[in-house]
Amino acid sequence: MTGRASSHPIPRGTVTSPLNFYAPPSDGSKPYNYVEQPPAGQSERNYGDEEVDVTIHDIRGKESSFNLDDNAFAALQHISEGAERDFIDDASVREKYYPEVEKLLLEHVPGGAKRILLFDHTIRRAANPAASRNPVTRVHIDQSRESAEARVRHHLPPDEAEKLLQGRVRIINVWRPINGPVESFPLAFADSWSIADHALLPVEHRYPTRTGQTVAVRYTPGQRWYYWSGIDPASERLLLQCYDSRTGARVPHTAFVDPRSTPASKPRESIEVRALVFG
Repeated sequence: MTGRASSHPIPRGTVTSPLNFYAPPSDGSKPYNYVEQPPAGQSERNYGDEEVDVTIHDIRGKESSFNLDDNAFAALQHISEGAERDFIDDASVREKYYPEVEKLLLEHVPGGAKRILLFDHTIRRAANPAASRNPVTRVHIDQSRESAEARVRHHLPPDEAEKLLQGRVRIINVWRPINGPVESFPLAFADSWSIADHALLPVEHRYPTRTGQTVAVRYTPGQRWYYWSGIDPASERLLLQCYDSRTGARVPHTAFVDPRSTPASKPRESIEVRALVFG
């Protein structure tokens, strides 16, 4: 599946497309969204979208100009493809793909890492409108400071968690397509330092048994948006840093509708693995 060649032109170069930014709840209440089916009488989320046309720059050919510490994203090339090829069975993904992701992070995270904890993954398939995890077309950051620290405490014993929280903690997503180079619904990501702190709003992320927190993003002038055209699933990986306790670098991101895609363009399928990175 992963080695399937593209039969249609891959959109490349700078493009302008509408992105969906945060619009606050009309009643002034705190924003929330439900991860699964909301309780009876409640909406899935209580905030809206502000659609803004944004210029999105292609980093193809300029991959080495960006890094996690400065921009909160990094484009890795010349990566050897591992044993997992189908990305259908979650247990197989954990057994075969997780070790590849852990090794990748240990080798490429700036400043080094003492420990990697992979805590979940999401497979997205745009071809199935009924799928629970389609590409997300809303600008967001997966974690806030509060939810990042809660993640550490959720996955580790209390004494160990508190000790690790005294050092550097990062949350990094490893993203890749799984059905060939992306022809539709590419992923846009913003340069961390072009996003002002006042543009970021915490959102309650309500699971059936607990409440986490994500970050919504308002549009402000001066934001710098990018994408990486035609990512090769066999040899390229995109790192997206959602939290860094030392530098503060964090990357808003979203899938977007590329106006150059056609009905014949292959629907995007992708996987992101989320990692706690210590040290």
